Amino acid sequence: MSPRFQFVLATAAILFVAFCMGWFANWLLHRFTRVAADDVAQLDRMSQELHEAEETRDQAITYLQQREAELTNQLSQTEAELRAAMDGLRDARHETEELRAWIEQNRS
Repeated sequence: MSPRFQFVLATAAILFVAFCMGWFANWLLHRFTRVAADDVAQLDRMSQELHEAEETRDQAITYLQQREAELTNQLSQTEAELRAAMDGLRDARHETEELRAWIEQNRS
């Protein structure tokens, strides 16, 4: 066997091994990065459910804000009514004390 033939044979062997290693690396890369159609469908479904959950959350927040505003308004009205009732009660007590004092003064 001539040295030239040995050189061609060694070069061919090296190129074949490099080709096989490249093909194997490519196969491994695609094997681990491949996404199945079921996974894509599941991700689509999950994203749709997440979107619906966010919409529901936003609606709940809006409802709670409206309800809080209503209750705050109702509380303010109730506090105003309570203050008016307490003022009326204080005036009635004062008037009662004045009447008692007048009665006690007239009895004597």
